[in-house]
Amino acid sequence: MVNRQFVLDWLLDSDPSIRWQVMKHLTGASAEEVAAERARVATEGFGEQLLSLQGPDGSWAGSAWNEEWNSTMHVLTLLRELGLDPASEEAKHALKLVREGVNWRGWDWDGTWKGWDFIGTPFFAGEVEPCINGQVASSGAYFGQDVERIVGLLLGEQQPDGGWNCEAANGSMRSSFNTTICVLEALLEYEFAGGALHHQVREARLRGEEYLLERRLLRRRTTGEIVNPEWKRLSFPTWWHYDVLRALDYMRRARAMPDERMSEAIELLQSKCDSDGRYPLEHQHPGVMPVELGEAESQPSRWNTLRAMRVLDWYSGKKTAFK
Repeated sequence: MVNRQFVLDWLLDSDPSIRWQVMKHLTGASAEEVAAERARVATEGFGEQLLSLQGPDGSWAGSAWNEEWNSTMHVLTLLRELGLDPASEEAKHALKLVREGVNWRGWDWDGTWKGWDFIGTPFFAGEVEPCINGQVASSGAYFGQDVERIVGLLLGEQQPDGGWNCEAANGSMRSSFNTTICVLEALLEYEFAGGALHHQVREARLRGEEYLLERRLLRRRTTGEIVNPEWKRLSFPTWWHYDVLRALDYMRRARAMPDERMSEAIELLQSKCDSDGRYPLEHQHPGVMPVELGEAESQPSRWNTLRAMRVLDWYSGKKTAFK
């Protein structure tokens, strides 16, 4: 029988970014205790390391986005995952530098490409791909930035089937799980932030959720086949990649009602639990990380254990999962 307290103790013996989320979602700690632990993210561990890597121009790795995982967009995504408090002075300072100093090279406001030497739109105005714009809007909304332009673009890019696809500009009429989850997370963060387009965003987001649910979070609607076996593997960070744990954790945050169409994904997640009650890092997406998170493939993962436990608590209706 799994010893839940053993797992909780193991999770708490970690970085502040993990501890505060364990306290909030799994142990029922008081709001004051959670806030005190969360405040340490800015000054200790992974959060402090990431903040220290920001350049004088406001960027990380000298770019708004790159093909590794250490650019401005990727670091802000990771800081959001860590739960850096947007109200902290450290977060406010870092975001001010991004807002004032980072632009999308090459992209003009009308979406035309002007070449790498062209200083294009400000970072939080976004660029042209909904996958990238979704990730930018997620962190932007979370950190209290103006992402209205991006959200407007995303609303206009929703496909007839309810999802989104970066290939729509090239004529694709089918949505992508990868792009859709990036956009859904952005729309949810925007709703949490109380954005002006709240009602339109909620309608679009619910249609996007239905796109995933109609496919049981991992199957083709037409044939019932699993779209990509890689989505069954647990990863962290996920970046732009889709997997079933990411989808389930989104549903939990969105306060979606547990749905029978999630049951296969839930059973798959439950099957990943080891005899100690921990969940592994089954795959790490290759690329240069800004900081190492101290986890290795095929080993128990604190991040995946935290995420899996709060999903399963939510699905089973345990009270702490909703705090």
